[in-house]
Amino acid sequence: MSFSGVTKEELARLSEPKTCCDLAELAALVRMDGTLQIEANQQYILNVVTESAPVARKVFRLAKSVLDCQVDIIVRRKMRLRKNNSYFVKIYFLGPADLQRLGLFSRLMQIEFGIAKQLIKYRCDQKAYLRGAFLASGSINNPEGTYHLEIITSDSQHAADLCRLLNKFSLRAKVSQRKNCYVVYIKESEHIVLFLALIGAHHALLEFENVRVLKDVRNQVNRLVNCETANLNKTVVASVRQINNIGLIDKTIGLAALPATLREIAELRLESPDASLKELGEMLDPKVGKSGVNHRLRKIDKLAEKIRNKK
Repeated sequence: MSFSGVTKEELARLSEPKTCCDLAELAALVRMDGTLQIEANQQYILNVVTESAPVARKVFRLAKSVLDCQVDIIVRRKMRLRKNNSYFVKIYFLGPADLQRLGLFSRLMQIEFGIAKQLIKYRCDQKAYLRGAFLASGSINNPEGTYHLEIITSDSQHAADLCRLLNKFSLRAKVSQRKNCYVVYIKESEHIVLFLALIGAHHALLEFENVRVLKDVRNQVNRLVNCETANLNKTVVASVRQINNIGLIDKTIGLAALPATLREIAELRLESPDASLKELGEMLDPKVGKSGVNHRLRKIDKLAEKIRNKK
């Protein structure tokens, strides 16, 4: 099962002690995955479709407890592609007051776009609404790969309201359009962790953090190894160049012609081709710093270059 699936299973098992939180979560689920059917007798039926059995069970439970109405679940098996099950949760015999409570219609029975303010008056309701939105139409990448969490909605106003609601919790959410849908997304791993904590996905949060820490440690080790390798390569290349230059000087004018300080460092380099500048400096008596050793070797390089140019 995907990381998203595991996270949603955990969230679907959560229960809230407050009715207002259950109402906010149900409202988000209905808004994202529901369609409204109007019967001839002006009775309303909500149809919520999902491919997740835990989510279907949660919609069923919330509708029974919050709306106190008849609810059925119909299971249908797809005959194409993955051939997995679809779950139709049918919520029967709703009145105008029920639709207003769910934030689908205003008091004047006009369609309510975006998130109805009465659903998210309190902080606990805001968290519950975000949990319902994620359960209905959210996904999160496996933390082994790139960090990405998104919630998809077909309504631009709803997307903007979701983004504002997320940013009330400083999650740096953004909105982008993808074909005919709007994607509210979070990219930074720290903010994804905060979102998981916010909606109550604590087991998923721990798993995400474990993977993230291991990934960060592995990346840090790789960076250190790459840095050490690069430094070692630079040291080897510089050492080979210095030894070649010292050999040229020895064959032409002889090392004895060099000043004492340069002759001393040249002989040390020949004796210790793998030594770093710092190590060479510590071999001298008196000891010389890294910059001092580098200065002497650069003088030798310049002298060798003059000898080559005279040939």
